[in-house]
Order: sequence, then structure tokens, then C-alpha cells
Amino acid sequence: MSGLRDNWRIILLVVLALGSTVTLLVPGATVATGDNATAQPDGANASAAGITNLQYGIQLDGGSRIRAPIVGTTAENVGIQPVGAGDETNETIAIEDELVSQLGVDPVDVNARAPNEPNADGTVEVYSENVTQAELAAALQEQGYDVSESDVRDGVTRATRDEMVEVIDEKLSQSALSGGSVQSAQSATGQNFVVIEAPGRDIDELRSIVASRGIVRVYGGYAADNGTFVRQQIVSREDIDGIGNARKVDGGQGYQVSVTIRDDAVDQFLEGVRATGLDEPNTARGAISCEYNAEKPNQSSGKCLIASLNNEVVTAKGVSQGLVGLFADGSFANDPTFVIETNTREEARNIELSLKAGQPLPAPLDFQNAQTTSLEPALADQFKTNSLITGIIAVLAVSIAVYLRYGDPRVAVPMIVTALSEVLLLLGFVSVIQFPLDLSHIAGFIAVIGTGVDDLIIIADEILQREGVATGRVFQNRFRKAFWVIGAAAATTIIAMSPLTVLGLGDLTGFAIITIVGVLIGVLITRPAYGDILRRLVLDEEERSE
Repeated sequence: MSGLRDNWRIILLVVLALGSTVTLLVPGATVATGDNATAQPDGANASAAGITNLQYGIQLDGGSRIRAPIVGTTAENVGIQPVGAGDETNETIAIEDELVSQLGVDPVDVNARAPNEPNADGTVEVYSENVTQAELAAALQEQGYDVSESDVRDGVTRATRDEMVEVIDEKLSQSALSGGSVQSAQSATGQNFVVIEAPGRDIDELRSIVASRGIVRVYGGYAADNGTFVRQQIVSREDIDGIGNARKVDGGQGYQVSVTIRDDAVDQFLEGVRATGLDEPNTARGAISCEYNAEKPNQSSGKCLIASLNNEVVTAKGVSQGLVGLFADGSFANDPTFVIETNTREEARNIELSLKAGQPLPAPLDFQNAQTTSLEPALADQFKTNSLITGIIAVLAVSIAVYLRYGDPRVAVPMIVTALSEVLLLLGFVSVIQFPLDLSHIAGFIAVIGTGVDDLIIIADEILQREGVATGRVFQNRFRKAFWVIGAAAATTIIAMSPLTVLGLGDLTGFAIITIVGVLIGVLITRPAYGDILRRLVLDEEERSE
């Protein structure tokens, strides 16, 4: 029992190393995210199908990167009354409604935020290329707010950028895009960007996933007595509870996505259906016919169930006899599901992804001024091979230096094995969280090897390069002294690297994350375990107990 107590750090290191090996080598041992995370569409990253479960970024697996500006104009220092965190007030709603009317923009393109702290001012954002800073300032001034043009800038707030990242990340996950990543960034001039990477995808394929803002609306349309064709919204994203997969219409030519209405929104949905006449058949067979003219909507006839994506009508259909009956007698509430039909699979897939991603993108991306990067798989494989060779050379060089330093395999071999186990634990960590590796991360691994061996040398020197170690108490005193030095160095490294993880500096962020995690693994696991190993090497059982 005492042996287990004295060597628990070594046992922990062995168990974690074995667990990391299983995570790396056993298919399905990694953590998957997203409803379709196991699906691999054509062209998706297939790195997980290799000899390890590691995911690779575009530098090591080929793929595409898009760095696109965020479209938006923000007014700061708007004197909106503070509220509790996340609350919406009548004041913010009134500002948004007035700006929609004054600027002629879609309601989803205006966002007024009240401050959450006393003596703070709110912000107003407009996500439209057609609204200038002067126009936004003038519109707010008309509402009585003391806002000058100097208070208005191009770009969006940090909250909006974070929401953009969250929604795009969910889109990538729902599209079964393995290894895809997204982050926000800001240029020196204050321009906001979103950087999206997709291993194994070309630019057009990635653009098709992220270009759509995902604003899905369902309308009831009918010809009014004055000759106009009226559209009334009957479903919004907030009303939807379940979304099916895009699939081909049974026995038809188009595609469809099934949509289930939330139980507490069914009554409101049926009110909209009745207000637009979608529960009243206009054919002898009890169905509803629709003739929708996309180019000249006012020349449309009949009654239509219309679905739009980003304000573009993708489908306008009549209602089948069975669904009309469910609308008419209210039994639709028992199974509140209907289908949105489209002409193409791409439209159906975009609707599916947009709905499954939850909220739509708050602001559009400017793809006309976007920077795109592509890397061929062959060149990425060359980088991967060179990275492996560099890692092997680093390990050999460190091993030779350590052996020359001590000339004793009993000291050098455990030191190298402990350092390599640290790399193994780090690989297991990135495999579990499905962190896509790029060249900057490889540099982080090499840095971890160097700092790890450096710390182990400090431990060995403190214990072995002084007068003999006669008792376990002397050993522990020397080990604690060495560990204080190692801990201080680790804290300095973490403090120095921490800003790089949050400043959105691209590849430097990944380097900093790998380095910090490697340092933490070393301080908490591998360094203490090496101390126990060294104690067993320099002291016999009787001396260890003294």
C-alpha cells in the first residue's frame, strides 16, 4: 500500500499515457460534436480515417481559408437607459422600429443594445452596406439622441463578432465539416474580420456554407381585393422546434426539408394560416393552388405557402388536400409538422443548415473584399512529412545532449521518456477536443519538448550535481527547491503567452494554446512523476523511507 502511495504520480502518468494512446489510435475514441459530426460528405477532411484520430488544419491537410470583413456601422455613446444583462427594453425596440422606417432596412439589420452598467451608454448597429455613418447619426438625432458623426464608426461590436463566430461555427459543425474553425479578428485600423478555415474543402464549397446569413422566413401569400399580392409572415426561426434533413421529394423532382413548430407557437401559426386563407381550399379536390410570379409578385394568383432564404423566395407552393384539412379542423396541433419544398438540393441544404445553426448571422460578410487562400493536399502532405522529420530531429538532438550531459543511461533515458510522454499527453488532448493541427501548433510541440527537458535537467542537476543524497527527506527538500524554480518559469511562460490566445493573431493563437497546455501538463503531471522516478533511481527502499 505504501508503494502505491509513494508512486501514485508515476501510475497517473502511465494511465494518462495509455489513455492518450487509445484516444489517438482507436477509431471513434475522440469526441464528436454536432448532429452530423460522424457524417463525411464528398470532399470532407478524411484525416481521421488515417492511422490516428488527429485532425489537421489546411497547412497540413490542404483546404481553404476565407478572411472576410463584417458589414456594419456602429453608433456608440447612444444615451440608452441601462438595463439588466440580456434585457430588452421598450426604448431599444422603439429605436429599432424607427431606424427600420427611416433607413429603409430589414428589421434583422438593426440592433440596439442597452448598457448593462450604470453611467454607461448603449450602442446601435446597422448591418447594411447602403447606410452611411452620416445617415445613421442623422437618424438617431431625429429620435432625440445626442449622437454626432464622430460617435459612428464602421464595424460591429465585440458582442456581434462573438455571435458571428458562434453561428458560423455551428454551421460548420452541422455541415459535417471535420476540422473546420472560425475566429474573429480586427485590423490595426479597426476593421472587423471573420477568419474561416476548412481542411479538405475548396473555396467555392466553403463559401456556399458560410455566405448565407441563414434568415429563413415562411409566409402565407394571397391575392388581395385591391389587386396586390399580400405576403404575411407566419413562421420565424424562434417558432421552430425540429428540422429534418434535406432529401428528395418522394416520387417528385424537387427536394424538401421538414419543419416542426414549437408547441407553444402552434396557435399563433394557425392564426397566421387562417388570416392568409391557407385553411380554405380553392380547388374542387380540396387542395390550394398557387401560381407565384417571382419577377412580378403582384401578378401572382391563388394562395401560396412561401419560404424565403435571406429575403430571396426559394419556394412558393400550394397546400395539399391533407394539410388543408389539418389546418381547417385544428388537428395540425397534434403533429405540427410541414415541409418546405425547393427546386434544388443546394437550396434545401442551405435552409436545413440555416435552421439547424439556430440564430441567423447577425451581420453579412463582405465576400467582394474577402481574402481567400487555398492549399493543395499534395503540398500539405509535404509540410506534414517535413514537420514529422523536424520533430524526430528535435527529439534526437535533445536525447544526445542529455546523454552527453550526464553520461548515465539511468538518468538520461527516464528523462527522455518522460519528455516524450508529455508530448503524447498533449497529442491526446488535441485529439479529444478535435483541435486541428497546423504548422504553428507543431512549433508549439517543439517548444514544449525543449522547455520540458530543460525543466527535467533543472530537477536532475539540483538533486544529483551536489553532495550525495542520503535520505528521502534530503531528496524531497532538493526536489521542492527545483520545483519552485520550474513553477516560476511556467507561470512566466503562461503569463507571456496568455495575451496571444485572446488577441486574434491567427497562427500565433494556436502556438500559444499548445505551449500553455504543454506547460500545464508538465508542471501538474510529468515533472512530479519524473521526481518520483529519480527518487527510485538514487535511493534504495530503506533510504526512501528516512
